[in-house]
Amino acid sequence: MAEKKDSVPPEYDVNAKWDACLDLTVRRFVYSSLGGAFAGLLFFRSPVTRWASIALGAGIGIGSAYSDCSRAFDSPSSSSANLAAPKNNITETSPVSQAADE
Repeated sequence: MAEKKDSVPPEYDVNAKWDACLDLTVRRFVYSSLGGAFAGLLFFRSPVTRWASIALGAGIGIGSAYSDCSRAFDSPSSSSANLAAPKNNITETSPVSQAADE
């Protein structure tokens, strides 16, 4: 009954790369548009310049997401993990774990 799944190496898993790129693009578009809207409300009085600041923020967000996604798809050894947030690898040792090691 159990079927054997063929495991796809991460560098060839295009679906995971597309999912990560779509997620990254949506997040950067929304956050940079909100940043542009806040800056427009703070600095400009005219509705036209406020909309322009929102459009500038959206363009910056889409552009940065595009450059990261194209880098992920161009290099053959990259995986979708490169698109995720960097993880903190610093581990601190507590006095309890030091005592247990001795």
